[in-house]
Amino acid sequence: MDLRRLSLFAVLAAALAVLATGLPGAARTVQAPPSAGGAKELGDPDYGVCRGTDARCYHDWGNFDPAKGYRVLLYTRTAGPRHANLGPALGAGLNPTLTAANVVQNGVVALGEKNGFTVDWTEDVTRLATPSALFKYNAVIFFSTSRDTLDGAAQTALRQYVRGGGGFVGVHNAFGTEYNWPWYEGLLGNANFYDHGPAQPGVVQTVGRSTGLPARWNFTDEWYNLVPAPTKVRVLATVDEPTLKQGVRGSQGHPGHGRNHPVAWCQYYDGGRAWLTTLGHGADIFGTGAEAQNFQTLLSGGIESAMGEKPFCQ
Repeated sequence: MDLRRLSLFAVLAAALAVLATGLPGAARTVQAPPSAGGAKELGDPDYGVCRGTDARCYHDWGNFDPAKGYRVLLYTRTAGPRHANLGPALGAGLNPTLTAANVVQNGVVALGEKNGFTVDWTEDVTRLATPSALFKYNAVIFFSTSRDTLDGAAQTALRQYVRGGGGFVGVHNAFGTEYNWPWYEGLLGNANFYDHGPAQPGVVQTVGRSTGLPARWNFTDEWYNLVPAPTKVRVLATVDEPTLKQGVRGSQGHPGHGRNHPVAWCQYYDGGRAWLTTLGHGADIFGTGAEAQNFQTLLSGGIESAMGEKPFCQ
């Protein structure tokens, strides 16, 4: 066989190989994107809702009148591990008596007084039993709730509230809550707490337009590792992993998220707004130091945007 025929056969074989890779069921070799380090993300579940950064996922159905002022409901019920900064469990009803040890509840109330919104607080799940009970609030805040903290009625009410344009703010161990409810995982941005390494100082990097925050600021926290990790969200802040001197590897082996380790983000979800942060572990987060002040600026901005008082997810 002459060289021209050999060349022709080689060209035809190469062309057939290329075509075969496009056929259904054909094996493919996909070039992986450049690694940012950290854990490999294993997928992006479909929660069957409109979600992401497109405002067309929001239902502006007139359920909230700015003329009536802004009010939020702070929910801190725990059905598992309880963070020390929550203090002792609260009594039944709305706005039960707080002690000095209820750092989070007192802190969010003070944050509201400073920024012009009213805060009600509860650990009574019956206060979340109906959509009408929640539509009194421009946003609902889950702050370090844990495990199965909602019953069936409250789950339904929260979903209907969000679908009606309600705001949701999830802080710290809100990511360790309702593990077996896929809709809630989606509300968190396709994210759940997996593990964390030692509580330690690190540097938070502000991303985008988080007003009033420096580009880099010191903070001490547990630095949650997430499985799954958020997708289709606008990341607002990350932790610079190399600044974590004790490492980012968690107690169950998670290697961290590399260059893109998110600690705050936002999204529209199933008709509502969701603003999330994994920060909020310490007892001094509502103090007067620089670290605490930056955290409070981050949190108050998130609450105000989830309520609709300020532009959301920009």
